[in-house]
Amino acid sequence: MENVDQVLNVIETAGWFAPVLFVLFHLIRPFVFVPVLAVCLLGGYIFGPVYGAAYSYVGLMSVSISFYILIGAFPKIRANLSRLKNKVLKGREDVNVMQLLILRVMPFMHFHVLSFYVMESSVSFKEYVEKSAIINLSPAIIYTAFGGLIHELHFVGVLVLASFLLLLFFFARSKNGSIPLQDFMDGRHGP
Repeated sequence: MENVDQVLNVIETAGWFAPVLFVLFHLIRPFVFVPVLAVCLLGGYIFGPVYGAAYSYVGLMSVSISFYILIGAFPKIRANLSRLKNKVLKGREDVNVMQLLILRVMPFMHFHVLSFYVMESSVSFKEYVEKSAIINLSPAIIYTAFGGLIHELHFVGVLVLASFLLLLFFFARSKNGSIPLQDFMDGRHGP
């Protein structure tokens, strides 16, 4: 976490170069195991919701494109992602773009598993980029908006918001199990 604080400090003091450093931070994020949520929140905190969302979107698109290019060079990672994708999506091959848009903002969904699904379901690089351009909008806008909100709140407001989110998380969990992804995707999660 100390490294993230150092990166944050460098970005905040970089002036006009800060957006470039922020996009580069998006690119190194997967290698230092920082979640997409955290980076987009930082974008909203540092740059505000509008510029933060724009810079996060550029960063997420850069990650998506570099993922597509690099995944071919690492067959072992490709095989691992394929197994993980099959485990998460349970062989379901008809997830549409709107469903991917929703899945992209779920913090427990691995960014690259969804990117891998989009890559495998696309017939060309162009189609992959087009789908990625749509599904990367949701985290860039939603997560960054929360980062901007946190920046505008007083410390007490941040504590209240964090407490509310923790309570929501606690009450939203299921004591009897979980909803299978296929049932969620089909809308069969009601009583």
